[in-house]
Amino acid sequence: QVQLVESGGGLVQPGGSLRLSCAASGFTFSTYGMVWVRQAPGKGLEWVSVINSSGGSTSYGDSVKGRFTISRDNAKNTLYLQMNSLKPEDTAVYYCARGNSGYLDCWGQGTQVTVSS
Repeated sequence: QVQLVESGGGLVQPGGSLRLSCAASGFTFSTYGMVWVRQAPGKGLEWVSVINSSGGSTSYGDSVKGRFTISRDNAKNTLYLQMNSLKPEDTAVYYCARGNSGYLDCWGQGTQVTVSS
């Protein structure tokens, strides 16, 4: 079945870096755009970044632009989010999701990122 599994979250100090991964299975990964979304404690969902199916086009939310980089390896069916210069306000559960005709139709279980000294 279609499955997305995130990994790579954890506790990091302000200014530090983390790389999240999202392993996809059960579908042809290379034909779908993919998205990272996050949810901070007590807040709603926030779109972080999107990448098209080939990886040739990316976009970022204003709060992460210049600090985060989305990428994908279609040979490994894996999506990545490189997060640098992390701030306490980046603390959230990070989800990867599959884009399908304007909708996010499949989500991972999420991985916790905590930025704290």
